[in-house]
Amino acid sequence: MKKYSITFVLALLFSVIYSCKEKVTENTKEQISTSKEIKNTLSFIKTDGTKLVDTLGNEIVLKGTNIGNWLVPEGYMFKMEQVNSPRKIDELLYELVGPDSLQVFWKGFLNNYITHDDIKYLKNIGVNHIRLPFNYKMFTDDLYMGERNSGFKYFDKIIDWCREEQLYVLLDMHAAPGGQTGDNIDDSYGYPYLFKSKSSQDLMTKIWVDIAKKYKDEPVIIGYDLVNEPIAHYFNDELDDLNHKLFLLYNRIIKEIREVDREHTIFLNGSNWSGNFDVFEELVDPNVVYEFHKYWFDVNQESIQKYVDFRDTHKVPIYIGETGENTDEWINEFRILLDKNEVNWCFWPYKKMNNTKGIMNFEQPVDYHLITEYAKSDRSSFAKMRENRPDVIKVQKALNEYLENSLYKNNFVNIGYTKGLNFKVD
Repeated sequence: MKKYSITFVLALLFSVIYSCKEKVTENTKEQISTSKEIKNTLSFIKTDGTKLVDTLGNEIVLKGTNIGNWLVPEGYMFKMEQVNSPRKIDELLYELVGPDSLQVFWKGFLNNYITHDDIKYLKNIGVNHIRLPFNYKMFTDDLYMGERNSGFKYFDKIIDWCREEQLYVLLDMHAAPGGQTGDNIDDSYGYPYLFKSKSSQDLMTKIWVDIAKKYKDEPVIIGYDLVNEPIAHYFNDELDDLNHKLFLLYNRIIKEIREVDREHTIFLNGSNWSGNFDVFEELVDPNVVYEFHKYWFDVNQESIQKYVDFRDTHKVPIYIGETGENTDEWINEFRILLDKNEVNWCFWPYKKMNNTKGIMNFEQPVDYHLITEYAKSDRSSFAKMRENRPDVIKVQKALNEYLENSLYKNNFVNIGYTKGLNFKVD
């Protein structure tokens, strides 16, 4: 009985502490209302040949950062090793603290990890847009990060903040129904079943149409990034077939979006982690940006030349939606190369715990290593889970500290990395 009493008390304390802190970390209704009343001076962004321009014809070159880990938790950012997708992270935390404390943790995480203060900071240093990864489950009845059908709730919150700060938002479906990648990043089951599942394609299309209906008149949204990093290289023996299925799916979603929203720009990833543009059998819409991702390579003109050639041949804009995760020197060299070639860019990620390879950093809690060690341990049976489970009080304390440390006011800037992106450093 004693064990269960302790767990109950911890969950209760956790809930009380973070329900009180919500008054500080969440915008009040008055602030949100004020935000919505602020006049928006941003305009819709459209393609014009190889450029992106506003409604007055002024060119904009995108320079931004990804709000990674907030709406799509990633194992390496939580330092959980092979526990590396949202559902696996959720499962591990459930094993460690139980359902009530887990619910409170996710609520605190969603309220603390990204706040209006983060958006103000990004605007202040010179960022002109953010890319916002999200999981399709946020638009379903599935329980995801402690909530159901929460997508528009968090979209509206960050769009309001960005409207107030005059910062563009790119909506990025990072995890699609059925899985588009076949790896941890799409929260899937090890295969890109999206391309073999009509019900998954139907659901994905419906979600994008619903998003387009709601935001068709919202210029703060720069565009719709239909799906992140489709078709991992593990499936290259099927690449021709999967590429064609992806091409057909792109065409279907674009067509259905255009029935309700003819304004917003659409961003399309190549296949093979976004790097393979063979998927684009033809150009099917005039207001599309073609997106590639690229990590861990030697910085030289050859590393991006095929994408520059695609841009110049087809007279369309290109965008590197993810890159980074490297040394300050590398970040600076690659950013200079992108700027020299007038390539729109967005580095990954904005914020990470105890890591210098991003703009923002925060301290790892003292006992957090217990969570990492449990994630590495043998959890293949209930007996092993019981054997390897660490002290619940210490784990709960580490999670409480994680939430507090992740708040903007407790973060610190990776100065060399931020300078490498040519953003302002105080």
